[in-house]
Amino acid sequence: MNKIDLIQTLCTTTDISKIEARKIVNLFFEQMATALENGGRVEIRGLCSFYVKDYEGYTGRNPKTGEMAEVSSKKLPYFKCGKGLRERVGR
Repeated sequence: MNKIDLIQTLCTTTDISKIEARKIVNLFFEQMATALENGGRVEIRGLCSFYVKDYEGYTGRNPKTGEMAEVSSKKLPYFKCGKGLRERVGR
């Protein structure tokens, strides 16, 4: 399922227009991104949670050339599966 499928499903299950459904879905994703950008956490009980994880810098190796290279520290979004979703998928 992608964003367009989600909008279409929202339209057909709630009898709202495609424009309204698009606004709702965009607002939902925008608020999630803003919360993560501000260092917050997004939790959808039984489904999943998202948070920002800090990664330390390290010395890596370029696999193509074999040269050593410094990789700087970074922050990346992290997805953690919820218990309910894990149980549904694992059946």
